[in-house]
Amino acid sequence: MDLETKRQRIQEFAKARMDFDPTGHDFWHANRVSQLAQKLYIADFGNDNVDALMIIEAAAYLHDTIDDKLVSDIIFSQMEVEKLLEELEFSTEARENIMFTIQHMSYSKNLTNQYDLSIEGKYVQDADRIDALGAIGIARTFAYGGHANNEIYNPNIPVIDLKSKEDYRNHPTTAINHFHEKLLKLELTMNTEAGTKIAHERTEFMRQFLAEFMAEWQGEI
Repeated sequence: MDLETKRQRIQEFAKARMDFDPTGHDFWHANRVSQLAQKLYIADFGNDNVDALMIIEAAAYLHDTIDDKLVSDIIFSQMEVEKLLEELEFSTEARENIMFTIQHMSYSKNLTNQYDLSIEGKYVQDADRIDALGAIGIARTFAYGGHANNEIYNPNIPVIDLKSKEDYRNHPTTAINHFHEKLLKLELTMNTEAGTKIAHERTEFMRQFLAEFMAEWQGEI
């Protein structure tokens, strides 16, 4: 099967399952992750390894199609993805690489276990985390916070040190707390040098935003 057909089928699959999402985990998030992950990989290895780039593209577009924030039946969703990859004639090794990546790359999954992703998976993970930073990251934070019925900020709700997925998903929090509990820490989790640089730049932008927010909240400006 030619690459363009694979790309089209993967994007159609992702779009059908993510297009409705209002929380920042929509198709355009997947599109940005795909573009950035490939850019980071090419910066380090060039664009000669077509198979690696296709694995990166597939994992990036599919990573949230099995996430419990979007789907109610994770096992069924995983089976759908596996069937798609088989239909698109990915090799057994490539299918296993993609599935392991999308099943183990999330921040919450790695709070208790640090999973060792493939080279391709590390670029997808970096790109996904970078998309949680900067201006887009700020917008996504408040979009998700509103969806989850979290307050913008409440000084009576403390920031906590997240130790598990249970902590991550179920503790009382606010949109502003989320920056301190997760987002400002992401730059330290990057796998790649190029990813670390971009993550640092976007994190500094968020720090500036938070300083402005708190100054306005406290009536200083």
